[in-house]
Order: sequence, then C-alpha cells, then structure tokens
Amino acid sequence: MEKIQMTTPLVEMDGDEMTRILWQMIKEKLILPFVELKTAYYDLGLLHRNETRDQVTVDAANATRKYGVAVKCATITPNKQRMEEYPQLTEMWKSPNGTIRSILDGTVFRTPICIDAIQPVVKNWKKPITIARHAYGDVYKAVDLRTSVPGECTMTFRGEDGSEETLLVQKVDGAAVWQGAHNKESSIRSFARACFQYAIDTKQDLWFSTKDTIAKVYDGAFKEIFEEEFEAYKPKFEALGLTYFYTLIDDAVARVIRSEGGYIWACKNYDGDVMSDMVSTAFGSLAMMTSVLVSPDGTMEFEAAHGTVTRHYYRHLKGEQTSTNPMATIFAWSGALRRRGELDGLTNLSQFAAQLEQACLDTLNAGVMTKDLVGLVKPGFQAQAVTTEAFLAAAAERLAAIRG
Repeated sequence: MEKIQMTTPLVEMDGDEMTRILWQMIKEKLILPFVELKTAYYDLGLLHRNETRDQVTVDAANATRKYGVAVKCATITPNKQRMEEYPQLTEMWKSPNGTIRSILDGTVFRTPICIDAIQPVVKNWKKPITIARHAYGDVYKAVDLRTSVPGECTMTFRGEDGSEETLLVQKVDGAAVWQGAHNKESSIRSFARACFQYAIDTKQDLWFSTKDTIAKVYDGAFKEIFEEEFEAYKPKFEALGLTYFYTLIDDAVARVIRSEGGYIWACKNYDGDVMSDMVSTAFGSLAMMTSVLVSPDGTMEFEAAHGTVTRHYYRHLKGEQTSTNPMATIFAWSGALRRRGELDGLTNLSQFAAQLEQACLDTLNAGVMTKDLVGLVKPGFQAQAVTTEAFLAAAAERLAAIRG
C-alpha cells in the first residue's frame, strides 16, 4: 500500500534514556512503513539541551506555536543526583515540560488507556477519569531561598504605576526555607476556558478543586475566575446535560474514589501532577495514560505522561532485553498524527492514527503484553509477558492486517 503523504510537518521533540530508544523503535516499526513522515525535529535530550543552554527547548515550543501540533518524548529534569550522573552538565536545567507549557500557556489533559483485561484498583471505577492540569505557575515557577540565621522574610510587589505592597511572610528564630509562588490571571482564565471547552467537546462533566479555605486569596482567585468564565459556557453545559461544580481538593479526592468515573477533574499544576499519577496507577500503569497540552489557540502537544524509564535504560546499555511498555508513547504519536490530519484535512492520516491505536489495543486484548501489565490482568485472563520488540512486532503485524 502506498504511504500516506503529509502536507505540513508536526514538531518532533526527542527525549532521553529508554523512552528515546522506544521513540526510534516506534517510528521504525509502526509509523514509517505506513506514513511519509514529515517533522520539524528538535533534540531535547539532556546533553543537547545543555549544549544549547536550553535554547533548543524554547525553539521547539515556538515551532509548536508555528505548526500547531507537536509530539514529545519523555525528558530528564536534572536534580542533584543527575548532576553527578552527568558531570558535563553546566547547570541544573529547568523542566523542559515547564518551559514548553509556559510558552504555550496550555492545559494538560491526561486520560487512562483502558482495556477489558485490566480492572481498576478502585472497583467501582467503570469509566476513565481525565485529569485537567493547569500547566503554568505554582511550584514550577516558584523561587526558593534557604537561610541559616534568625530574621524575617517579606514579599513586596511594585506596580509599574508606582504602587507598592509589602507583606510579612514570617519571622523565624533560626534556620528556615522559603518559597515564593505566583500565577497569572490571564493563564488561569485560559485554564478555565480550556477545561470548559474540553468538557463540551468530550461531553463530560467537569469537577474543579483547590484549597481556598486555606489559601484564601491564591486558591480563592482560581475559584472566582472559574465561576466568572463558566457563565459563557453555561448554556452549552445545560443543553448537553453537563454539570460543573467546585469543591475542596480533599473532598474531591473522597468523591473521586467513590465515583464511577467518566468526568474531567481539573486541578492546579502540582495537584494535577500528583493526581494524574494516582489515577493512571489505579487504572493500571503510568505507561497507560494519554497526555495532551492544549493551548487557547488550539495548539496541541502530545506526550507520554511518564518518565524516561532509567532502570530499563541501563539494562538496555548492558545488552539485556527489556519489557518496557510503549503504549503512552505510541498514543502520543497517534494523537499528534490524528490532530495533524484534522487540521490539514487528511482523513487518511487521521484514520491511520485510529488504526494504530486499535492495533495496539487488540494486541493487549490478545494477551500479548509487557511485563508491567501481566500481573494486573483479571483472573482467568491469559497473558504472556514479552519484550518491547516482540510487542511492537505483534502490533505492527496487526496494523498491517487492518490496513489491508
């Protein structure tokens, strides 16, 4: 069969460690045999980010704004341990995801990939729960300070109009640590609009949670802005029979555990990071989670929601076979290809994305799985643990059969 032709590139952001290996394998086995792939390539591997002083991350984000669609591999955010592991690093570079999300001003939507063979740990969950994660500010844009003597810390805002406000943070009688976080009203409004529109597009109820009883001004602003923005979407919600409600995050956790699923749960940045890991793990695995960053202008960046699978990478370097789950990375590619097809009017490209996903799901439902999933299957289901290469080969065979 003739390869599908693309008319506009999508932005391809390569990554680190085992997911970088998976990236190439997925392209070779599942995409390049069927699609004449056209991408604007950016290497976001840690060492190349270091070489460019992280300019490559900024360039990739700006290219995403230009082309409207991107697909991103998992990347390393260096900490002290990584600085020792990679002595050539000149700086403890910031999270590339944080940089990209800041430039694109987007909201991250994460949804579990469900299969019949694996039942959620929470027995009453019947439908996927989508986490809508604000992708700007909070701890990811915070500044930190550590002090060793008694004293006091203040926070001062100086307006461009000459106004000034100062707040006492705390007086301390010894060593202390300090953190200053912020958010922008424009970004919070974009977050709210993205959540309401996504709920309408997917026809799901929307829950939103913060802790405005404690952070009365900070979290209170989120609650108020969501209420203000909802007025414009309320008629559509009512027409579709959808519900929006706000609750405290601790109450939301209790409600989520008791629910059947099937809704969007909107959270602030770090709350969403934690809760998406909880939801994905309870549904099965971090590697069974889609993740898409949606900007107010419709720009989308698809990625795997998990890390770089370091442990498997070092086994791979020793020449050992690994059984690394590639599903989240595959679905990042399928999501990006589907969106590219939608924007360019290429029905065959969007259809291919759906066929790619179906081939992988059929492979799992046939009991051909990576090791992380085999122990999760329901009683009586026959599953076989295979290597990553074997899983991709089986999926490629099914994809070729579907394609005819």
